[in-house]
Amino acid sequence: MAVAPVSRDPVFAVGIVGVGNMGGAMAANLLARGWPVRVNDLDAAKTQVLGSFGAFPSVSGSQLAMNCEAVIVCVVDAAQTQDVLFGPDGVAAGLRPGGAVLLCPTIAPADVERFAARLAETGLHAIDAPMSGGPARAREGTMSLMVACADAVFEAHRNLLAALANPVFRISQRPGDGARTKLVNNLLAGINLVGAAEALALAERMGLDPATTQAVIEQSSGQSWIGTDRMSRALAGDLAPRAHMTLLAKDTGLAVAMAQRAGYAGPLGEKAAALFAQALQAGLGGLDDAAVFHFLRGAARPEQ
Repeated sequence: MAVAPVSRDPVFAVGIVGVGNMGGAMAANLLARGWPVRVNDLDAAKTQVLGSFGAFPSVSGSQLAMNCEAVIVCVVDAAQTQDVLFGPDGVAAGLRPGGAVLLCPTIAPADVERFAARLAETGLHAIDAPMSGGPARAREGTMSLMVACADAVFEAHRNLLAALANPVFRISQRPGDGARTKLVNNLLAGINLVGAAEALALAERMGLDPATTQAVIEQSSGQSWIGTDRMSRALAGDLAPRAHMTLLAKDTGLAVAMAQRAGYAGPLGEKAAALFAQALQAGLGGLDDAAVFHFLRGAARPEQ
């Protein structure tokens, strides 16, 4: 059922389902900019905290959606997204025709396409909008979004997208291409992180000071953003999870599966994905993905 996107005022009611690290930061950002925000999460304490800043907690996705013109889904994976959208009291049951759903989790392109098609059957629009940048940038509105949706839908929600992110990358009109772009990026992030951890583990094994080596790398040709960010934390022994090991393990696995479906087999992606899977098996899933350094150096499992 084709329904034109609703014409938007500059600021309109927005719902966010899943207000953990990223969703909560997005909510705080929108509230600070004067947007009416409704929130829902399995953990009611998270919605109550945001309520103290002016958000409106909702007991279900459908209740939240009835009072919103766009809903941001910010959960972990495709199974959770399926439940949030189409499960009992799901968002799709409450959102009025012409409304939009921003799909922000990192999930497989095929899942994005499936969700977009099902939403379209009820007159709703999907905005494929995976995000990158972490909670601090999400709170500031300076994270990035990789957006794939119809031009009319993009224009109708331009103000919301601009409030959430800078930059907003306009990928294409085909939902699924945002997910493809995000997985390509995250595969490279995983490769770079493994490379940075391997290099420092090697430096340490040869008797070099890893902190000094890291300082050299940060000002030399081996530098990468994720290597600088994560290895600084790893060397400080700070493994509190900003980005759980489980997430990069999931994302690199999805990226490798995507590559296989495309008939492409690169030399590094599968090895990086396999290493993150091994780190999970070693019990590091609850730690920050910076813990891959501790895994590669062969040290005892760090304290959680």
